[in-house]
Amino acid sequence: MRLLAEGLSARRGEDLIFNDISFALDAGEALLVTGPNGSGKSTLLRVLAGLLTAETGRLKLEGGPPELQHPSELSHYLGHRNAMKRELTVAENLSFWKRFLGDSFGGAGWEIGAAAEAVGLPGITHLPFGYLSAGQQRRMAMAKLLVAYRPIWILDEPTAALDAAADTLFAGLVNAHLQQGGIVVAATHQPLGLGRVKELRMTGFAGVDGGLWHDA
Repeated sequence: MRLLAEGLSARRGEDLIFNDISFALDAGEALLVTGPNGSGKSTLLRVLAGLLTAETGRLKLEGGPPELQHPSELSHYLGHRNAMKRELTVAENLSFWKRFLGDSFGGAGWEIGAAAEAVGLPGITHLPFGYLSAGQQRRMAMAKLLVAYRPIWILDEPTAALDAAADTLFAGLVNAHLQQGGIVVAATHQPLGLGRVKELRMTGFAGVDGGLWHDA
């Protein structure tokens, strides 16, 4: 499977945020999207996730099911917010996402208990999500990536509110996903502890012609 972005540009209101962004990712590859605040990182990820419409360009998935119209149909998106109901238990939240998303072609999601154990928080899925600390909440949001299978992970500042031990744990989950043929696109201000990755450095519209991406 291969994810292609060709000539993407995007607007927010009247402002052109970025222009002519292209990249290609094969199965097992990761792309780190870096750059200062306001340079378009989150906007790009939302375009990839199908949450915003590109002004120009196209996204294409090679080697996936031919009936899929957009790579977002095979993607997980983990944004700044955890997308969990505070009043529901962790298990109820994860059960909702497991049922709502279902498994896409090529794999199967984990059971809820196994996903909680994988993020280092076994035995607390009976607690309301709102009872957890900020770091625990972020870990359980990561468990969403496991309970429903999606080959493409789109991650916006995924290690926010995490300590060093949780950073290492998350890097292990991402590396395992890549080793199984997954694709990862992550916006971050800090290293994620991955191996060889590609890098797309966003500079904002003023620097859009200035050599935006290279192999890291």
